[in-house]
Amino acid sequence: MPLAAHRRARRVATAVIPVAALLATALSSAGPANAAATTTTVTVDHPTWATASADKGAVPTATKVTARIYLASKDTSGLAAYAKAVSDTSSPLYGKYLSAAEATARFGPSAANTATLTSYLSGHGIDVTSTTAHYLDISGSAAQIQAAFGTRLDNYSTSTGTHHAPVDNVTLPNGVAAGVLSITGLDGIINAAARPDSVSVAKSIGGGSSSATIAKGGTSATSVPEPCSTYWGQYTATGFPVGYTPTAPTAPCSYYPSQLRNAYGVTKTGLTGQGATIAIVDAYGSPTMLADANQYSTNHGDAPFRPGQYTEYVTPADWTLTGSAPGDCGDWTPEESLDVEMAHGFAPDANVVYVGANSCTDQDLLAAWQLIVDNHLADVVSNSWGEIMHGPAGYFNTSIIAPYEQTLEQGAVEGIGFNASSGDCADNSPTAAATGVNCDSNTTEAQTTWPESDPWVTSVGATALAISDPAGKYKFETAMGDDRSVLSPDGKSWVPFPGYFYFGGGGGTSEDFTQPWYQTEAVPGRLAHYLMNGSYTRTPHRVVPDVAMNGDLITATLVGTSDGGAYSEAGYGGTSVASPSFAGILADAIQAQGGFAVGFANPALYVRQGLYTDVTENPFATGLKNGQTLSAIVDHGYTSTGTHIARDYALGQDYGLTATWGYDNATGLGSPNARFLESFGSGFTSR
Repeated sequence: MPLAAHRRARRVATAVIPVAALLATALSSAGPANAAATTTTVTVDHPTWATASADKGAVPTATKVTARIYLASKDTSGLAAYAKAVSDTSSPLYGKYLSAAEATARFGPSAANTATLTSYLSGHGIDVTSTTAHYLDISGSAAQIQAAFGTRLDNYSTSTGTHHAPVDNVTLPNGVAAGVLSITGLDGIINAAARPDSVSVAKSIGGGSSSATIAKGGTSATSVPEPCSTYWGQYTATGFPVGYTPTAPTAPCSYYPSQLRNAYGVTKTGLTGQGATIAIVDAYGSPTMLADANQYSTNHGDAPFRPGQYTEYVTPADWTLTGSAPGDCGDWTPEESLDVEMAHGFAPDANVVYVGANSCTDQDLLAAWQLIVDNHLADVVSNSWGEIMHGPAGYFNTSIIAPYEQTLEQGAVEGIGFNASSGDCADNSPTAAATGVNCDSNTTEAQTTWPESDPWVTSVGATALAISDPAGKYKFETAMGDDRSVLSPDGKSWVPFPGYFYFGGGGGTSEDFTQPWYQTEAVPGRLAHYLMNGSYTRTPHRVVPDVAMNGDLITATLVGTSDGGAYSEAGYGGTSVASPSFAGILADAIQAQGGFAVGFANPALYVRQGLYTDVTENPFATGLKNGQTLSAIVDHGYTSTGTHIARDYALGQDYGLTATWGYDNATGLGSPNARFLESFGSGFTSR
């Protein structure tokens, strides 16, 4: 069934990465072979694990089978074309958005097609157990499903157990197939679970059970001889063995919104996101979210939400997979707090709408997107979760892509844009995953993730930001990528040295999506034509991320949450920090252009290629000599038994990715600044 997304932020204490098994059988309608044909063959995205050698024979005919049929737009090609036209800054239709009602009337599923499909299913004895404007949930015996879809279901032995799947493509009568976009669940896998792309600073201790507490989060350890720095280089770490340089600074204290607004030029512009609305999509919902966000704002000198400025859509009675067992979704409260507080922090006057999915499965997260688009709840939507697309059996099947893209295209038609974090595991290779703190160990190859790599999504990567004064004056940025060494028990060396990969912003060249039109001029051919396995592709492919903002675990962001107990604050890092931050930037841009929606932002972002702060691996402002590695020491203090816990981090080491001048696969176009924001109010049309 659906695949799971994982949250992409890290508390500067736990990694959350969804182990999703997006499963389904994607259907793409192929026209009849000739005018006389009476059936349409629907190409099934046959699971790679459903091989002849793994085939264990037919599913017993009485076996209950459930599936979800996603309904096709009445004009799929027209929807895609109009979505591109209103998003393309060079198109005469640019910005001519439709209302939600107009978009649904013009491009929604056909009622007649849905009625035909429903009647056909009923005629085969298949029950329609649930119906929405976007899908039908169905249930029937294997015999009924096989008769209706014209294919046999067989059992297959896989590394994750025995699963059933269609043997051949689905065949439907022409009139029935016209209403079908895709089918998920025919392979019987429903264990998709997404996780947040964030980690807390506390987790960076590395033991989980350590009794040391954290200096960066504002708490006190037994003894912290080297305090965190309120700005880069304020304190030099002393009493430690030599690492990457003769001396190294202590890592920055976790940032708060007013510092970040200063660093990225928001304060200079005077923009506050007034008139714009940001939606946050995560799983479930915290009952104390509004109170926590208001406490956080008050603690750091910002105004709390005004009455009515924050709203949420949650349905606790429908939540599933809420436990912590394998296959469950775990705790999303810190992620929700992070996302809401960062969006509000970068756009204090924007409205914020929180939409909590009923689980972390792809189907439920998609339903949250559909709710936003159907009711035009927001102008920009932030998603700090995702998953790998290539893993073991049942991990990800491309069937879910079509309904997501149909929703993304309708969102674009209405002037709604979607951001997604690019992940915290650099190139997501098995090598990176072997030591990365927020990686999916099930990855089978270097790869980009879903949904950020979809061409209709703005992929937000991350950087490590340094400020030069307590107010947040910008000093430099490098790519989010940390190699970690641990202080030895005797305190005389760093182990190992150089360090191992620990945390890094996601990026790279997608093998699953070809290059969208807006990347043709900006993305170098050495990236677009070479996949992450090193192979050359004649057809250029999508490269991510598109943009980047602070998210490194070492330059963490402070987050306030109750999470079932007393309110507290701690530092978090991850591309989960960057995605809602950039949503706030886009809300500010909407205000800059008089309240006119940016919509699907990527075309407007790429025509502004020269306006970003270019982020490189070893920026000049670090003052380092050629060949020296940027680093910082995090001193966690002493445990109750006297063990000194400290880490030496090499920064800018995004495994398998490189931050260079111009567009790159670690930080995309770069990070926003005042010049970038001001361009939205200056009549800017091209670079």
